[in-house]
Amino acid sequence: MLALGTEAPDFALPDVTTGRTVRRSDFDEGKALLVMFICRHCPYVRHVRKGLAELGRDYRDLDVGIAAISANDPVAYPEDAPESLAEEAQEAGYTFPYLFDETQDVAKAYTAACTPDFFLFDADRKLAYRGQFDSSRPKNGLPVTGKDLRAAIDSVLANRPVPQDQRPSVGCTIKWRPGNEPGYER
Repeated sequence: MLALGTEAPDFALPDVTTGRTVRRSDFDEGKALLVMFICRHCPYVRHVRKGLAELGRDYRDLDVGIAAISANDPVAYPEDAPESLAEEAQEAGYTFPYLFDETQDVAKAYTAACTPDFFLFDADRKLAYRGQFDSSRPKNGLPVTGKDLRAAIDSVLANRPVPQDQRPSVGCTIKWRPGNEPGYER
């Protein structure tokens, strides 16, 4: 896992809805930054999709930039191809850029392990939270609230410390291209 206090890795990725390249530097310095690794096919992401869209709307005008990234292999998982992700963004009502990490290098830099996976950086771009959206899972009966992530964002925005006891995300593993898995030597 990416250690708390680590600087946000850089990225420059195409937005599946606009085709425009979005860079980490496009997000205002002095604002928090939330980077979410999501996709379309994963039942865990589908379970929280409405909550992700609500989070995007609720925090859109506050001092936090939000970007979603999909890094899954679109050959093995066609639902996670850019065109399909653009449809998902439209259907879900996402208000944040939805980026495609074709090389999977950004996912590796963030040590993203699953979808969904959340990385919240403070205004200095230091990792303050890496953990779950909330405790809701498909079929566990708990409502999707985004409680854990929202509490972390609210703490960062109020310049309060985020609790160090953070529950990791649970979901589908990142779908690495064959031979591109982390730790695989070519």
